[in-house]
Amino acid sequence: MIHATDSKVAFAKMNGLGNKILVVDMRGRADCVTPEAAIVLAADSATAFDQIMAVHDPKIDGTDAFIDILNCDGTKAQACGNGTRCVVQALAAETGKKVFTFQTVAGILNALEHEDGTISVDMGKPVFDWDRIPLAEEFHDTRRIELQIGPIDDPVLHSPSAMSMGNPHAVFWVDRDVMSYDLARFGPLLENHPIFPERANITLAQVTSRSAMTTRTWERGAGLTLACGSAACAAAVSAARTGRTGRKVDVHVASANPPGILTIEWRESDDHVVMTGPAEWEWSGTLDPSTGSWQRDAKTADDGAAAL
Repeated sequence: MIHATDSKVAFAKMNGLGNKILVVDMRGRADCVTPEAAIVLAADSATAFDQIMAVHDPKIDGTDAFIDILNCDGTKAQACGNGTRCVVQALAAETGKKVFTFQTVAGILNALEHEDGTISVDMGKPVFDWDRIPLAEEFHDTRRIELQIGPIDDPVLHSPSAMSMGNPHAVFWVDRDVMSYDLARFGPLLENHPIFPERANITLAQVTSRSAMTTRTWERGAGLTLACGSAACAAAVSAARTGRTGRKVDVHVASANPPGILTIEWRESDDHVVMTGPAEWEWSGTLDPSTGSWQRDAKTADDGAAAL
């Protein structure tokens, strides 16, 4: 672990399939990473991120840590699957443990680092009730809700599946390459549509077989992202729920860098969604959780260590 000063804490710059993550060690402290600090860090090209995973001391027995999640606009997020894998890799490198239980505002997450370095995260049960997603109006069947972009008689996107993975998602089904759609233009409109009182993650999904699909996501509070784990889970579950695939699929994240696959299984035994994929350490340093000022740690800049 990097030894931080009283005002600064250790952090690691990491990614999950390119989903930019800062894992910040807040253990032993009573304060939090402020929204102001998050915005400062996001604005710096060196520390730009999609989510901050702030690791705090556990609040309840039987858990390893409480994770506070912030988006790059300073708002709070309920869930981040790719970020959770990064936390597991960092803590596993530090402690030697392979199995973890985390508390988040969305609930309890169990995670496991495998021998091959991939990490599985139990994302819990999906939620389909319109008022719990939540949606602003009642839909008896959220496998298909009334929402479209473009002309009424020839919409560009329409009839998404809606659900929650601890955070709200809308999945639009498309027949051509997900990269051919102008998601940078449609994403903000859909994220902030009145039908989503808490905004929503917007995903384009192209099913390529009964066990594979390709996705691209506009992430709530983060914008276009290279990867979004909870969105991959939402797309996989929605595909199975609408009869497009089985309950286990490989999700090719179209914009991921480096390219990669998330394997998503919606277990029949308990309805839990399990996501398996990689995490990657980039470099480490220290930061002030109040102001966002930071410094790269030269000792670990190039040694490939994943620990905080």
